[in-house]
Amino acid sequence: MVNKKTGFMMMLLLAFSIVLAACGSDDSSSGTEGDKGYSKLLVGTEATFAPFESMNDKGEIIGIDVDVMNAIGAEVDAEVEFKNVGWEPVFQQVTNKELDLGASGITITDERKQTYDFTDPYYEATLMIVVKEDSPIATLAEIEDKKIAVQINTTGHEAAKKLQGVASSKILAYENQPIAFQEVINGTAAAAIGDNAVVLEYLKNNPKSGLKAIESNEFEKEYYGFMVKKGNKELLDLLNEGLQKIKDNGKLEEITGQKID
Repeated sequence: MVNKKTGFMMMLLLAFSIVLAACGSDDSSSGTEGDKGYSKLLVGTEATFAPFESMNDKGEIIGIDVDVMNAIGAEVDAEVEFKNVGWEPVFQQVTNKELDLGASGITITDERKQTYDFTDPYYEATLMIVVKEDSPIATLAEIEDKKIAVQINTTGHEAAKKLQGVASSKILAYENQPIAFQEVINGTAAAAIGDNAVVLEYLKNNPKSGLKAIESNEFEKEYYGFMVKKGNKELLDLLNEGLQKIKDNGKLEEITGQKID
């Protein structure tokens, strides 16, 4: 009788273990590891940053970053899934491991490198000033005492703070870049600062916006990289491996229109 009970309990425990194992084997989460590392990459973005990421009529995320990441994924045998979470949540969710990486035209900066790791650069950018077409403003110095609209916690935001001071009440920081441009159209701000490719794409897509772009050699060159949680060397190495392959075979240049080492 004791043996039967013992046998029954062992079978019950075995069945329970199988159920638990099945529950834990769901590979729908990010960072599922296969023979060569990550077999699926969950990528966070902010899809109002054309041409790098935006939403098409079907509700799909498209753009340069999507194409580059898909090309990298093909080289390292990893499925790539993009998720539109918003600009600041990208950083938070990479930190919390809700995302494997961030791809949203993210400039590699010394400050960000204190908290995150970045791939090798895949795109070179700079900043531009945006004003109304009839504005007399022509230089960066001329907006030192004007209201400036920026996307929050971007290099454009940092440039405005460098120009006016960190505590300036004339810096208007918004959730995304299109809102910053709209504030210039509305007259709330005299100018906006944004990444050059994003500025030019906005003007191309909105020819009746009444805005124009101003170049300034006072802005330094910037380089975009894909962002991972600090210390995630396995993923960083995998991404750099794929990135180097698409640099070598010309695919990156085909996608971005730039040749970058």
